Amino acid sequence: MKKDGSKAKIVIGAMLLMLIMTVILIGFEAVRSRNDHGIDIEPEDIHLIQLEEPAEGAPTATIETTLGSFSFVLYPEQSPNAVKNFTELAESGYYDGTYIFDSESGAFSAGGCPRRSGELPEGHDEAREHILRELSPDLWPFRGAICVLNTGTERTFKEKVVGGGKYYNGSRLAFINTIEFTDEYKEQLLSGEGSAVGQAFIDNGGVPNFSQQMTVIGQTYEGIEVVEALSQLDTKDNGIYNIPKDDVKILSVKLGTYSKK
Repeated sequence: MKKDGSKAKIVIGAMLLMLIMTVILIGFEAVRSRNDHGIDIEPEDIHLIQLEEPAEGAPTATIETTLGSFSFVLYPEQSPNAVKNFTELAESGYYDGTYIFDSESGAFSAGGCPRRSGELPEGHDEAREHILRELSPDLWPFRGAICVLNTGTERTFKEKVVGGGKYYNGSRLAFINTIEFTDEYKEQLLSGEGSAVGQAFIDNGGVPNFSQQMTVIGQTYEGIEVVEALSQLDTKDNGIYNIPKDDVKILSVKLGTYSKK
């Protein structure tokens, strides 16, 4: 009888330990979800500058592709390091002749890679891919947003468990079009304190799931139809990206300043 009682205690103890570990892991996952989301944002801190007309003399860029060109205002105040990286590469001619290497079912496209596979070539300047991610309550992945793709993370063991760490981005760009907003999704976007941002997504389009995940460097003000076309290409899956079946290239990137017409 004593042996049976001991076995029972061991089984019960093991079950309790498993339950405790499950609760701890669920708690860690909840913390990680919050931390990995990006930054804490108070509604009163949000200023949706992308929905405003650019200021006279604001820095801009125009990307000419084989499907047409589009122009966007840059945000060096909110994303100084990423904008600096982009403009230096553009001035050097780096983007000329690079590929659109991903086109995602009307939601977004990605471009600016020397290889059509989306992989960076050997000998590429690694420093250009190690720019610390910059997030801002003023910038969101609305339709027409220009983002830079994330390239990697640095995390301690603790940060891997509970979330956090440093996130980096680089030279390759994402051009945001929009997802489809169902009634159920609209209801979710309008719930809670972030309803103003949610309404902006509903009114203007975009990809809410990318919110505070990638650095936004610009907002398209001319040629949005080209951004849309780039996201709707006929593609094939290479295991990482949906690569256009027919080559689509960035021909040039020209920097300038905004002037009201």
